[in-house]
Amino acid sequence: MKLEPQLVTPQTDTGSITLADRAELSCHLAKQFEKAGDYEAACEAVDEFWPNRKGPPKLEGLEDSIAAEVLLRVGALAGWQGASDQTEDSQETAKNLLTRSIEIFERVRDSRGAAEARADLALCYWREGSLDEARVNLRMALASLADNVSDLRAIVLIRAGLVEVDAERLDQALHFYNQAASLVEQSQDHALKGSFHFEYGLVLRRLAAPENREDYLDRALVEYAASSFHYEQAKNIRAVARVENNLGFLYFTIGQYKDAHFHLDRARHLFLKLKDIGTAAQVDDTRARTLLAQGHVVEAERLARAAVRVLERGDQQAILAEALTTHGIVLARLGHHQRSKALLERAIKVAETTGDLQGAGRAKLSIIEELGDKFPAQELVSVYRSAIELLKDSQDPSTGGRLIGCAGKLLDLLLAMETKAPMPADHGWEGFSLKKFVRNEEKAIIERALRDAEGSVSKAAHMLGFKHHQSLISLLNTRHKDLMKARSTVRKRRRHLIALPKHAKKNASPASESRPASQISVLHVEDHEVVARTVAEILTNQGMRVDSCINGSTALKLLKGATHYDLIIVDNNLPGLNGLELVMRTRGIAHRRATPIIMLSGDDLERDAWRAGVDAFLRKPEAIDKIFPTVGRVLKDRKRKSN
Repeated sequence: MKLEPQLVTPQTDTGSITLADRAELSCHLAKQFEKAGDYEAACEAVDEFWPNRKGPPKLEGLEDSIAAEVLLRVGALAGWQGASDQTEDSQETAKNLLTRSIEIFERVRDSRGAAEARADLALCYWREGSLDEARVNLRMALASLADNVSDLRAIVLIRAGLVEVDAERLDQALHFYNQAASLVEQSQDHALKGSFHFEYGLVLRRLAAPENREDYLDRALVEYAASSFHYEQAKNIRAVARVENNLGFLYFTIGQYKDAHFHLDRARHLFLKLKDIGTAAQVDDTRARTLLAQGHVVEAERLARAAVRVLERGDQQAILAEALTTHGIVLARLGHHQRSKALLERAIKVAETTGDLQGAGRAKLSIIEELGDKFPAQELVSVYRSAIELLKDSQDPSTGGRLIGCAGKLLDLLLAMETKAPMPADHGWEGFSLKKFVRNEEKAIIERALRDAEGSVSKAAHMLGFKHHQSLISLLNTRHKDLMKARSTVRKRRRHLIALPKHAKKNASPASESRPASQISVLHVEDHEVVARTVAEILTNQGMRVDSCINGSTALKLLKGATHYDLIIVDNNLPGLNGLELVMRTRGIAHRRATPIIMLSGDDLERDAWRAGVDAFLRKPEAIDKIFPTVGRVLKDRKRKSN
């Protein structure tokens, strides 16, 4: 991007413009260039006040409020530019500058400036992998913002979601993005809109990839397309390249390697054109994984090694840990077991040092998956136990499957050894069986999945990464028969999770499963008593069975169970989980993916409802009388699609 003539004016025409005005104009121009992804031009915009990019800015003669603005702009640029060219200690430099700006903003009682600086400070911590510190700063930024500062609030919410995605807390990420959606909709800022659609697509991609969920995959592609459009309108080619990289990763994870290479080629070309070697190295890491999946191990090793070499020069430690893990896996496939183990252990250390527990846990599982038969079983069991602890809060659908797979691999190894292994010296050796120990760990994971799934074997199997629930049933019937009791106990409790209307209580019993095939069953989630009663009367008068629930979280627990429903009707403004979140979570439940959902709500969020996955949207109270014909239409449409 060429520098505009107005950029030069405040630096040269010093006789007609004050120092404070030059500083304000320079910061404004730098921010516009930063939003367009042109960090070099942004740095030139503040060159008068930051002539030495390795040193502090010049603040002499500036009032506190202006000095804080300069520190904010310079600190943000130091973080962005350092991530681009992999400058050593760039994030630490950025954090120091931003912290100084926050101190001044708070001293002059500029809450908006302090919130913006905290949002950029959180981004620096996120780049390093220090997710807890990022959360703290984003929480403080949100708390200090007034409700009418919509664009900045949206930015903070989007970054909060980004942190939770990296922590594999996908539900919390969706919560933040749903909060940001209405603010983004009102904004005229294309850069903000592009960022929102990009991050929202990332969550959907993470949910889609492990089991090739076509509904989430299609929605992720739509979000990425919207992101590219808005970034192009903002003239941010760097961000467009990031979208291309994510598209490449998406296609890699679902095995469409030709499409993956196409998008990765475009991403790498754009990043190198921008001289962004740091993000180009991330593209190389993604391509190495793609080549590895295709069986091109030698070429994958070359790219993985090159990516690590570049990322080692900067301080984006979480990204470096991922690249080290990739390189370690590639070396294991090439038979370089000691070098592989050393790299994977280094990845663990880097991730743990920065607070990226999920990254450390994934690297530990890679040791078991790739090197399970090359090192002592006792050592691998220790690795496995620590991986469980690190990944215990993960909501990534693939994590449970990897944990079960690693447990199976350890069991196979122990069976092949046909021997008992000693406990560590501080526990004693007497009567210890390593095979039994590992089996107990497997049991603990399955028991936790059954508990979190409220006793549903189908849901627990999905959480554990099995493609079919029969795989989990086989384990329960062979290695863990005693867990069948836990399953049946939870099922008995589920009937009491919601309060049903009097006319529906008998139908809520197990005998309801034997109802006539012609009777349609409906779950209505609504906390307004009059609306709930009206809808129930309309539908029961037509021969339907209606179960009512007043809480979104309770409804989700019910939907995770086995009770059959032909249709779901939801309000948005619910206690617990709101309607949009409930719809998205329901679409993630295997046996509810095809169940029609109608949103009957007084909130003006039809577009968000369609994006979440509803089949129809009705405004209440005026559209309540349309509920029965709408039910008939969506049921007919769903039946036609299934034939």
